[in-house]
Amino acid sequence: MTYSAPPLEGIRVVDLSTVLSGPLAASMLADQGAKVIKVESLEGDTCRLIGPAKGDLSAMYIATNRGKKSLAMDLKSPQAKEILVKLLVKADVVINNFRPGVMARLGLDDDALVAINPRLIRMSITGFGTQGDARNDKAYDAVIQAVAGVAATQRNPINGQPTVLATAVCDKLTALTASQAIVSALFARERDGKGRRIDLSMLDASLAFQWPDAMYNHVFMDEPPATFPEFGINQKPFKTLDGFVASMCPQPSEFRGQCKALGREDIADDPRFATLPLRSRHGKELRELIEPLMASFTTQELIENFRQQSSPIGRINEREDVLTDSQVIQSNSLVEFEHGKLGKVRLPQHPALFDGKRLTQARIAAHLGEHGREILQELGYSETDIQSLCQEHVLKI
Repeated sequence: MTYSAPPLEGIRVVDLSTVLSGPLAASMLADQGAKVIKVESLEGDTCRLIGPAKGDLSAMYIATNRGKKSLAMDLKSPQAKEILVKLLVKADVVINNFRPGVMARLGLDDDALVAINPRLIRMSITGFGTQGDARNDKAYDAVIQAVAGVAATQRNPINGQPTVLATAVCDKLTALTASQAIVSALFARERDGKGRRIDLSMLDASLAFQWPDAMYNHVFMDEPPATFPEFGINQKPFKTLDGFVASMCPQPSEFRGQCKALGREDIADDPRFATLPLRSRHGKELRELIEPLMASFTTQELIENFRQQSSPIGRINEREDVLTDSQVIQSNSLVEFEHGKLGKVRLPQHPALFDGKRLTQARIAAHLGEHGREILQELGYSETDIQSLCQEHVLKI
């Protein structure tokens, strides 16, 4: 049986979060059919200022707030608090990424939220959690990369210094973790009818992300075995005649296929490289053999040779090359659509296919306060009420 409705159709989300981790989690829910109302300050989410922009819509904002409606209010005012409470009464999920104590200062601690709506899923994202000396510290992606060991994992091969990745990896993996936890809580609510409080720290999400590979030498505590070479220590791009490729061949057949694709199947018979652990421990010597061989072929020649041997390889795409990569195009991985006065914009499709189909729906990002009038009218406010709230600088439409 094929289902046409998005899986989260009918779910209502109030998104109080800012910048990246919370907003991206909410947009993932919107991708899957949830109705998301983003509540912003009168100045707007800082994310509106990050990246190339047209008016109040930056590229980052469009990507992390797609498919939402925008309501701009001064949440410190009693009138805005009243509006928010009315939204929460009808909501299924509320998301915030404030520091501990901020929701309480707004009069919306967890007990208050339960009193407003006992079926509400309450997701609270923090940098460091609700306990410990750092619980009240501000946290952005680079800070969490540092504390969680991500920067230390990505060391400069020349000087050995840690490297902060040039992508907000901790924010984004926190968003993925948050969206999964929210859907899990919604599923549990279907069974018992009860809402859930979910606390998620960027630090904890990032540690979980690190542990399978970057921290595998720190798993065994009692009589630990010999340490293993750090994961990916020799996993660097290979230069070709006309570009760069990346290859990873952990399986015996893949490694032998790699050697055969390079015209040196004898390397696979070298006792130093007989097993995966041995190849890891002798990674430097193996790379010294492989590098000049890779450099003697064009990128396309390598791709074809490796494909014939069922060995993994990938072209190193520059960012603009990603847009024209044949597999990206054939997989329909990106979508282009008209975004009003902004013209055409490009975004990734929702990655998951349901019943073999992409989730196709309008995913336009909203201008600041664009839906304020519509949302308040649905809550029973008159045009006179709305104009009064604007004049009192409680609401921006």
